[in-house]
Amino acid sequence: MLQPHERKGDKMIESEYLKDNQSVIQKLRQMPTLKLFDEKSLAGALKLSKIRKFEPGELILKENSFDKWIYFLISGKVKIEKAGKELNVFESVGDIFGEMGMIDSSASSASAHAIGETACLAVDASYIDRLAGNDKVAFGFILYQIFAESLANRLRATSDKLIRAEEEITKLKNAE
Repeated sequence: MLQPHERKGDKMIESEYLKDNQSVIQKLRQMPTLKLFDEKSLAGALKLSKIRKFEPGELILKENSFDKWIYFLISGKVKIEKAGKELNVFESVGDIFGEMGMIDSSASSASAHAIGETACLAVDASYIDRLAGNDKVAFGFILYQIFAESLANRLRATSDKLIRAEEEITKLKNAE
């Protein structure tokens, strides 16, 4: 069983590093996003991972901050905001956020807040830097495939929103 501890000054509760906790690893293996990883790669990444639990409204990621963690939603919902405006709500097991900083080494482009009680798998992105040779290539390939699928889905949704907004602007202009 996980031994959560509360971090001083934060509401967030996190487990110790998962290391060789096989029961947790097997449960996480059922997440659609993580099914692409072979046992060795997943076990390696989970050694530098934690389960983090957040209270309703709690800040998970802060816009314009640097964070080495990539988050996979386990339960609950996460609201993504930029400049105080809601961009998206993640509510499916395996939804990923916080990955863009790893892709381009930039600060977080948006904030993430828990909606209701939320649990996430937090993976230390520096794990990939610790790998060598074929392990690094294979793990990186799978991780970037997951990122690409996630970003493609977000781009499609953003394009749909943009088209709807342009149609609404056109209607408003024609009504004048």
